[in-house]
Amino acid sequence: MLHAAPLILIYGDSLSAAYGLPAGQGWVRLLEQKLAPQYRVVNASVSGETTAGGLARLAQTLQQHKPAIVLLELGANDALRGLPLVQAEKNLADMLKQSRAAGASTLLIGMMLPPNYGAAYTRQFSDMYQRLARQNNTAFMPFLLEGFAEKPDYFLADGIHPNAQAQPLIAKQVLQQLQPLLKQKTKRQ
Repeated sequence: MLHAAPLILIYGDSLSAAYGLPAGQGWVRLLEQKLAPQYRVVNASVSGETTAGGLARLAQTLQQHKPAIVLLELGANDALRGLPLVQAEKNLADMLKQSRAAGASTLLIGMMLPPNYGAAYTRQFSDMYQRLARQNNTAFMPFLLEGFAEKPDYFLADGIHPNAQAQPLIAKQVLQQLQPLLKQKTKRQ
């Protein structure tokens, strides 16, 4: 009997759902192409998703897909909407715990806010991800848009969502962060 390739679940918001791009141009699809056939990739990202929304649908998603690895990229919409960061942090911690309880390794992908949100709030937001990674002993990628966030040429007209030119950069950076988890999973098989 053939065993299916291990599954990597991408669980995020519009940045992972390839908002505003034609099908197949997002970083998740590019990552999938690099990892196939050794791994399957499922993108369960939803544009506009908050941590509360993600938490509400995670148990069913984990049960449906039974991932070996979960990449969790949520929280930006909570901050953009001014939702309490204490609740976002609790939701993210619960999602990390549920993922591990389902047998998956986890990679927490952080975000940063633009400076117009104020120094204190942007620092609290960034610190939230670092604290979560440390307290939950999870692999951590501090910033999904590292290296190009300040370059307008890499964004759609809204200035928020990465364009097609940025997607290969994101895929490359995520793959680098994912490599240690892939090696761990290979050793366990």
